[in-house]
Amino acid sequence: MAQSLRCAARENCIPISLLVYEGKQECRAFLIHPVECFSRMQVTAVKVRMDIKRTPKSKLKKRLRTGVLILVGLAAIGGITYGLAKMKPAAPTLDRSTTVIGTVKRGEMVREVRGNGTLVPQVTRWIPAPAEGRVEKILIQAGVEVGAGTVIVDLSNPQMEQQAMDAEFQVKTAEAEAETLRVRLESDNMTQQSQIATINAEYSQAKLQLDTDEVLGKQGLVAELQLKISRVKVQDLANRLKVEQQRLAISGKSTKAQLNAQQSRVAQLRALAKLKEDQVDALKVRAGTNGVLQQVSVQEGQQVTPGPNLARIADPASLKAELKINETQIKDVREGQAAVIDTRNGVIQGRVSRIDPAAREGTFTVDVSFTEALPSSARPDLSVDGTIELERLKNVLYVDRPAFGQGQQTVGMFRLSADGQEATRTTVSLGRSSVSTIEILSGLREGDQVIISDTSTMDNYNRIRVR
Repeated sequence: MAQSLRCAARENCIPISLLVYEGKQECRAFLIHPVECFSRMQVTAVKVRMDIKRTPKSKLKKRLRTGVLILVGLAAIGGITYGLAKMKPAAPTLDRSTTVIGTVKRGEMVREVRGNGTLVPQVTRWIPAPAEGRVEKILIQAGVEVGAGTVIVDLSNPQMEQQAMDAEFQVKTAEAEAETLRVRLESDNMTQQSQIATINAEYSQAKLQLDTDEVLGKQGLVAELQLKISRVKVQDLANRLKVEQQRLAISGKSTKAQLNAQQSRVAQLRALAKLKEDQVDALKVRAGTNGVLQQVSVQEGQQVTPGPNLARIADPASLKAELKINETQIKDVREGQAAVIDTRNGVIQGRVSRIDPAAREGTFTVDVSFTEALPSSARPDLSVDGTIELERLKNVLYVDRPAFGQGQQTVGMFRLSADGQEATRTTVSLGRSSVSTIEILSGLREGDQVIISDTSTMDNYNRIRVR
């Protein structure tokens, strides 16, 4: 039995089911306007006797209708899913205020490479420790301008000072011995001369006696034997005089040789004493040249040995720049190329004077000699930036160097539309590069605007918006 209901709220409500509990009736109805009514209301029931016989055919139709609705729903869901999958993702947006945009230009492009470095003196003097000693005092600190005779470090070595004193005494002893030898030799020489004078006098007397005897002998007044004795005596004295004169000559040579030998010994001892004195004097370590004291590598009280460097002096007027150039950019650097050195207190023009043949830690050292006067602020070891001009390219397309891509590569760059609101990825072939610009071989035209800031986060998009 079914009950025919009339909804108190609406007249066009088709009843679906009726619940009766606790004396109240609830109408669940489907409105024609498709609004589902779940309101609980009081209705007026009219009892009608109705017997509905359910047949298998009606159940089949209901199942078919349900299956069709399910298939239609599944098809609709599949179509919607496929459509959403085929839709292009929404283009991301870049903020113009944080985006770097470059304009493609045509004209002369200057190729340059840049590197950091320091100012290095071309004339440097290292001062080694002259001898073993103890550092008594450091008189000059680094950074002070010094002269050739300026004492920088004072060393002490008692043993060396004693040796110098002993050498001085040895010189004085040798000089005294040389004077004694000279006096003795002069005395011997005078004795020899005295003997010669005596013999010469005897010879003269014998010669006079011989002459007298010969005259008397001719007169028969002197015996022949006496005449012969006088002749023998004269001959003997003549021989003795000759020998003594030869001995005097040889004695003179001997005297000179002995004096020379003694003087040589004195000179040797003087040289040794001078050497010892110089060694002691060298304990006062001097600069040896004009310049600026750059470094003192010892401390007071330290014991040093001969050889290690104690200080370094540099000539501030002979500075050069040593730049570190990346090994990927060194292939185009040549001697004689123009360079600009920025000391942060002035810009100095120069030229490449030397290129290190070997790389160290991925860089090559390039020396730049200056062609103009250095500013007063230039100092050794001052950090500088250097730019070397490689070449000038005439009538080429170029753009500011992007944050991505290197020379001789093909990259994707976002080119802005005419209104500047969108950017589309474009394949661009890059040519030779410089510090801040890069050559465009193909893919862009003069006047095009491209994004040169980092767009690696947009690699999955071919179009972006710029606001």
